[in-house]
Amino acid sequence: MKLGFAMPHMLRLKATLQPWEAAVTGADQKKLARWADKLGFAQIAVPEHHIIPRAHVGLSGPHYFNAFTAMSYYAGATDNIRVNSCISILPVQHPIITAKALATMDWLSGGRVNVTFAVGWLKEEFDLLGVPFHERGRMSDEYLAAIVELWTKDDPVFEGKYVNFRDVAFEPKPVQKPHPPIWMGGDADAVLKRAARYATGWWPFLTKPETIPERIDFIKSQPDYNGRLEDVFYGMSTSRVGEGHVVLDDPKARPGMTKTEIIDRLGYFKTLGVTMSSVPMPQLKHIGEYYDYTQWIAEEIMPAMAG
Repeated sequence: MKLGFAMPHMLRLKATLQPWEAAVTGADQKKLARWADKLGFAQIAVPEHHIIPRAHVGLSGPHYFNAFTAMSYYAGATDNIRVNSCISILPVQHPIITAKALATMDWLSGGRVNVTFAVGWLKEEFDLLGVPFHERGRMSDEYLAAIVELWTKDDPVFEGKYVNFRDVAFEPKPVQKPHPPIWMGGDADAVLKRAARYATGWWPFLTKPETIPERIDFIKSQPDYNGRLEDVFYGMSTSRVGEGHVVLDDPKARPGMTKTEIIDRLGYFKTLGVTMSSVPMPQLKHIGEYYDYTQWIAEEIMPAMAG
């Protein structure tokens, strides 16, 4: 099992925020990205919201990056670690722009880009952006098909309700072939059906760990399953955050567990079909302690999970 690197101060969720994170700057994050690369972490993944209605700030916090901008920043600072989103809100941006941003990033980074798409859940955000919330699923299906067409065809052509193009050129193509890995984030049947068609990875959020195997089976049972599901990401802290970012108490996801507890929990995830996870951050006082803790993960946890 591989481990992702939890970058401090990407968001300020009530369920997981520690006070010291608010002082972490972009310059600090560049150094941390290089540190994660040196230690051998598998990826840095970036959460995304574009604007948060005031009523949601209490649980969700106000602080989110544009995923592609932050991913590019981390990719440019490093040499080996992969960058991902967790998630990128697919329907709120035109797919040509999305395809271009990710192809550019993949080309410049030498092929180190994943993307985890989701349809979004915050209706007020869609309203503010002028995107029809109740059409987001249909839009996502069409956008995914259009993005793959642009990435993979020398003469891309697409005709749909929301996007159309023909007689166009689109370069650079992504370095990775046939294209950068697409993961789908979310839990609904519609999400998993979309994953079956387009994705090589799935990132559940509200799914209970013990039900992951049956949901993987659901993906693979779809008539249009692409046969390429390779990765499932489930972080150890995932079950501390509920729908709408409410705070949940899960003793099995608490920060500060012992080495044995962490290895046992990750081993359990592995039996469920999880291929990548992340370790909860214990209560710390400052960024220096986080350097020490992530080095401890690399030296004590990673070797136990290798293979």
